[in-house]
Amino acid sequence: MEGSFFSFHFLPALLIFLSLTSYINFSSAARPAADKASTKFIRTSCGTTTYPRLCYTSLSAHASVIQTSPKLLADTALAVTLSTARSTSSLMSKMVQSHGLKPREVAAMQDCVEELSDSVDQLRKAMGEMTQIKGSNFRLVMNDIQTWVSAVLTDEDTCTDGFAGNAMNGNLKTAVRARVVKMAHMTSNALGLINSYASLHN
Repeated sequence: MEGSFFSFHFLPALLIFLSLTSYINFSSAARPAADKASTKFIRTSCGTTTYPRLCYTSLSAHASVIQTSPKLLADTALAVTLSTARSTSSLMSKMVQSHGLKPREVAAMQDCVEELSDSVDQLRKAMGEMTQIKGSNFRLVMNDIQTWVSAVLTDEDTCTDGFAGNAMNGNLKTAVRARVVKMAHMTSNALGLINSYASLHN
């Protein structure tokens, strides 16, 4: 009798446990499959950009957000580029206050800070417009986004041009170019992914 009583009361708990175990196992199996599909999508999409390795390494960490959506891929590429632009702009603002810089180096740094500030604003506008895209206004809004991101590339070129020539401090030039060139490469990739997304609606 005791055995029957124990079995009767234990059975629901056992069924719940088995159900939870099955759910966890299913979820664990489904998650890697979804992540695998997403990372494959990111790798394939990045293969069409100018700097595919940088594209993949900067976006693969966001696979769970991107999934296999071209729009979310473009959104995320813009967000990651904006974050890089902000940190680069902040670093340049601190570097321009460094002691021992020549007047020409200070001027180049100040110009660069101004260009990067414009880049941050343009990337923020582009991200805002991505949320406003609808079927009826897609082409018009996308043109604005492509124009703004292209302008960011011009700003970055202008920044690095200011450090051309042997008269500039070698270490300073190397530090600035390394940061700005990486940002330019990310911007180029973001524009490539935006163009790919736009082409789906032509």
